[in-house]
Amino acid sequence: MEAEAAKLIGVGLTAGLGMIGPGIGIGILGAGAMNALGRNPEARGAILTNMILAIAFAEAIGIYAFVVAIMLLFVA
Repeated sequence: MEAEAAKLIGVGLTAGLGMIGPGIGIGILGAGAMNALGRNPEARGAILTNMILAIAFAEAIGIYAFVVAIMLLFVA
């Protein structure tokens, strides 16, 4: 019984802590891109392309954390 509870706590911590970083990072990236667009609207294409690429990398880290949490839930 205690092992099952410990496993569920571990899964919750893995998912929560693994996804909070990318969430904060995506927010910072979005804010930085909007600030850059406000200062230099002519560079819209380059700014948005780089922002979307960086957000995709940050989101991938969150997806990896989710996959690890699911694996812990069903395998451990």
